[in-house]
Amino acid sequence: MDKLLASSVFESLASGLRLDVYRLLVKAGPQGLVAGEIGTALDVPPTNLSFHLKALTHAQLVSVVQEGRYQRYRANLALMQDLIVYLTAECCAGHPEQCIETCPAPVCA
Repeated sequence: MDKLLASSVFESLASGLRLDVYRLLVKAGPQGLVAGEIGTALDVPPTNLSFHLKALTHAQLVSVVQEGRYQRYRANLALMQDLIVYLTAECCAGHPEQCIETCPAPVCA
């Protein structure tokens, strides 16, 4: 991952609603959700939701697939894992094994 992509991801998640959408899609897992399900779950009008889904898609945080007249969105978990690796690559001066006690288990594992 490069700095430009990492910055784009952070900019996209700086919106509370986008963060809620991403977390909802993570919770939904590989099945994802159609836009209407996301809007209903978060009580967001379709036009407002569309704007935020487009931003998340542009930042590569979510993927979208057309299913008839619906669009199904899925969280890009691989990108988030790459971001975590990018952020922690220099942990403890390049020796992450020394940081085990200071990191939460899912981040350091």
